[in-house]
This record gives sequence, structure tokens and C-alpha cells, in this order.
Amino acid sequence: EDHGAHNGYRNEWWYITGNLETSQGRAFGYQITFFRIALTSDTEKNRQSRWATNHIWMAHVALTDPEGRQHLSQEKLAREAMELAGIRQDPFKIWVGDWQLQSPNTSFPWQINVDGEDFELELNVDALTSPVLQGDRGLSQKSSDPGNASYYYSITRLNTRGTVKIGAEQFQVTGLSWLDREWSTSALGENQIGWDWFSLQLDEGTDLMFYNLRNREGKSDPHSAGVILTANGRQILLDHTNLELAPVRWWTNSKGVKYPVAWELDIKPQKRILFVESVINNQEMDLSVKYWEGMVTVTENNMEIGKGYLELTGY
Repeated sequence: EDHGAHNGYRNEWWYITGNLETSQGRAFGYQITFFRIALTSDTEKNRQSRWATNHIWMAHVALTDPEGRQHLSQEKLAREAMELAGIRQDPFKIWVGDWQLQSPNTSFPWQINVDGEDFELELNVDALTSPVLQGDRGLSQKSSDPGNASYYYSITRLNTRGTVKIGAEQFQVTGLSWLDREWSTSALGENQIGWDWFSLQLDEGTDLMFYNLRNREGKSDPHSAGVILTANGRQILLDHTNLELAPVRWWTNSKGVKYPVAWELDIKPQKRILFVESVINNQEMDLSVKYWEGMVTVTENNMEIGKGYLELTGY
């Protein structure tokens, strides 16, 4: 049921990011996200048209190719009518047009099928870890205003294998992916403008998630939070007091918008400092909703110790 739809809420998304490589070591990063958006809170209104629906769907896909120095992205939008987009729970399937996330039953592995304009993804993802409930047993409070929260869980390691195709080139790839699931009706408060989201998978088996909520002055909001999952299964909760982050390098797009693409993370509970940096600067999702989302490397003491994804919104 958690993987399925939550029609009583305005927004929800199924968010998968991953770092992949070929047997020869060529790296790729990918993102696929399905968004369900309710148009009104009235789910009982009887409308006779076959086109009538209370939900629209948006799907974003992207592929980062560091060797080719390129980031490719595309989106699709469709109404939840006439089988143009939607979700089924058993067997599990989400689709927007011919882009699909599906399983032959209700459990993993899931299949990702995307035939984009510039690239194709045919991937299988299988959970290696149990779901992690973010926040207070899955309720993630985003501001002090009542109702500004989301239900939020993650599966931080998904074994991934399949095919990436760019133009006429086809690559067999393996790697790790990360699933984030959220649903809410209201999230950010009036004084909040966006967030910086880190999902990091370290070679030692540790995973780290942190979202840095920013206010209109650009400062970190006290409701910023996250979690560390150690290799032995221990969970360490993070907040704005025990994880300090600072941007150390910025990239400016052609319109003058600046994104922080390299960060220093001071993780006080573990007494360690990590450096997170984009593999290429331009991983901007220049779509109907604009944000920066891309693959990053993680280094410690000048040694690469992991990979991950970074999302930057509200810039």
C-alpha cells in the first residue's frame, strides 16, 4: 500500500536515482521520477466525460554521461484519464505514456522502461535494504506551521542492472540506486524557498540522507534533517545542529542562476568531514519545473569513498 497511490493528498512522487557503470568502468548517472498531482480536493465529483480526471501526472528522466560531458533530460505530462497515465497496485505499475515503472507482482524487483528522445533506460532494481522511515516514524515535518509535513520513506540501496542506450550506442550496466517516496498536501512554510538534498552511498556500506531546508535569507532552517545508516544497521538521526554543511563551489547557468555544486559536510556524530562534488557542473533539469539534480562523488581526506546524488531547488 505504501508503494501505491495516496489519493487523499495533493502531491506524491516515486523518485529513483542511481550510479551505474559498465564492465570497462564507464560511469553513468540516472534519475526517473513519477509525480502525481491532485487538481482539487473533491474526489467525489461526478463528471461524465471520459477525459475527466482529478489527477495529472508528470514524469522526469535524466541521464548523466561524465565521459561524454553531457546531461540529458526530458519530461512528460498527462492526465489520469483514457489510460494516458496512472498507477495500479497489483500487479504494480506506474506509467506516463510509454514510460513505466512496474513489477510482475507487488514486490521487488521493479523494472524501469524509458524510451526518451536522446536516450533509453531498461533497468531492473531490487531492494538490498529495508525501507527507512524518515522523520518521526515516517512523518517528516518541514516547518513549524501546522500541516507542513510529508510522509516519507527511503530504500537506500537497490541493486541495479540493465541497459543504457545513447543514440546508437548501447551499454550494459550495473550499480546502485536509491528510492525516495513522499506524499503530502503542504510541505514548505511561507518563509522557505527550497532545499538541498543529499543521498550518499559510501563504499564502506554507510548510507546518508540529508535535506537542508533554506529560508528566504538563504540560511538553513531548523527543520532540516536526515539520517545515517551504518553498515551494521545502526541509525543515527541528523539535524541542523549535528550536521553542518557549506557550499564551496558554485556553477552559473546561461541565465545567471547560481547552483552550489560542491559541498563540505561536517558530520559531528561521526567526527568526519566529507566533500561532495558534482561530476559535471551542468546537471540542471531545465523543464517545466526547474531544478538541479545530478550525480556526485564523495571524498574524505582526498580519497574517493563513495557516490550519490544531489538535488538543489529554489535557486
